[in-house]
Amino acid sequence: MTNTQKRFIGLVIVVLILTLSFSSVFAAGTTYPLLKYGSRGTAVVRLQQALKTQGYLNGAADGIYGSMTRNSVIKFQTSKRIRVDGIAGNQTQTVLYAGTTSRSASTTAATDLYWLSRIIHAEAEAEPYEGKVAVGNVVLNRVNSSLFPNTVKGVIFEYYQGIPQFSPVADGTVYNTPSATSIQAAKAALAGQRPVGTATYFFNPDKSAGSWIVNNKTYVKRIGDHVFYK
Repeated sequence: MTNTQKRFIGLVIVVLILTLSFSSVFAAGTTYPLLKYGSRGTAVVRLQQALKTQGYLNGAADGIYGSMTRNSVIKFQTSKRIRVDGIAGNQTQTVLYAGTTSRSASTTAATDLYWLSRIIHAEAEAEPYEGKVAVGNVVLNRVNSSLFPNTVKGVIFEYYQGIPQFSPVADGTVYNTPSATSIQAAKAALAGQRPVGTATYFFNPDKSAGSWIVNNKTYVKRIGDHVFYK
C-alpha cells in the first residue's frame, strides 16, 4: 500500500468519525423549527425566554424574531463556537435548550403552574373558563415583558410604591387551594392559549374605576366581569 493510499484511508476514517460524532448529537434529540428574522409565534417566545434566562437577550419575549433577537442569537452562537448566522436552526436550539437541565426546567414548570393556578383561582374563581385563561395570559405576558419581573411568582408578588399589583396578594387569597378548573386554565395559558393576546392589565369595573389603565392603555376585550387592556 502506497503512502498516498494510506493517507486517503486515514482521511476517510477521520471524516467518518466526525460525521458519526456530529450525527449522534442530534440523533436522540428533538427537531426544532427553523427560526429566523421575521418568524413569529410561541416557538420564538420559547427561544427568547431561553436567551433571556442565559443572559443573551435583554428585551421582551414578544414572539417576534426581530433584529434584537437575531443579534442575541449571534452572541449565543459566537460564545458556543457554533455556526454564526443569526438563524436559530436545530443545532442552535439544541445547544441553547441544553443549557437548562431537565431537572431545573421541570422545577420551574411546577413552580409556574403552582402560582399561576393560585392567582387565577383568586382573581377569577367566579369567571368563565375563558376569563380564567385570560388572567393567566396576562400574567405570562408580564413575565415576557421587560417592564415586569421575569418569573410567574415575581410578577404575582410585585409591589409598586408599596402596593401589591394583585389584590389577592394583599388579602391572602392567593394562597387558597385552586380548583381543578383553575389548574386546567393555568395549564392552558402555559401551553400558549392567549384569549386576550398581548394584554398586560385587567380589572373589574364594578369594583374599581381603573382610571390609570383606561387613560393610558388600549382596550382589548371584556370577558365576564373583567376588562382587559394592553
